[in-house]
Amino acid sequence: MQPTSAERAARLRASPRGGAAGRFGCVSGAPDLAAFLIARRAAIETTLAQRLGPATPSAASAEAEVLRRFRSFAAAALMRGSADPPSLDGLRGSERRASALLDAWVAAAAQLADPESVRLREALAPLLEQFQGALRQTTTGRRARGAPRVRRAVMAAIDRVADAFLALDTEDGRIVDANPAAGSLLGVARDALLGVDALSFVPDGARDGWWVELDAVTEGTEPRRFATRVRDASGRELPVDCSVTRFATRERTLALVVARPC
Repeated sequence: MQPTSAERAARLRASPRGGAAGRFGCVSGAPDLAAFLIARRAAIETTLAQRLGPATPSAASAEAEVLRRFRSFAAAALMRGSADPPSLDGLRGSERRASALLDAWVAAAAQLADPESVRLREALAPLLEQFQGALRQTTTGRRARGAPRVRRAVMAAIDRVADAFLALDTEDGRIVDANPAAGSLLGVARDALLGVDALSFVPDGARDGWWVELDAVTEGTEPRRFATRVRDASGRELPVDCSVTRFATRERTLALVVARPC
């Protein structure tokens, strides 16, 4: 299993090679890596799109702006050997999805940096940790103080379910929440799915059937069961058995989908 960005950063700080000094400050300068990030930015974006498939953020989205600002932040820090606080003014969107996309962006950059992949990951690890931490602080002030205890317990239980779970907004089919099994099924980190059109992971020939089921569960209260297909980030089609249940809140109606590979 690959170490998380936080674990990589902790190892780097403990290493005699150096790393971040404090939350912001000195980092190991690497002008050649900085030049690589700038010169290969288009190739990195292409590789990222290949890894994410339908979960790739649009160029005008808030998440794409987060990625652009991280690239600028990381390149400047590696060029100068010091990291200023990230510029996050005006950013909106899901912190969870943005953080997952940042991890995917670093993975895409490292993929292209071979044979310097390990060196690039180690250089970016403390910068990624700094940026994600600042992003969490920025978004914390704009959202409620955590979910109710019962909801947290329910989501923790769903996270342990082996079947894929997706909560979909019935108005537009966008993914409101998902569990790790859904990420594994679709080939994308769970949090990178948030806000994505779920039907973008469904083959064209099966989309009408999905909308029929979503419409039916919106109009009624009885759970629905149906066999269908999904398409993962690489384009591979997978047959699944689905059950869908209606869940209504004051703000919207959700379709709770549980999908099991056939």
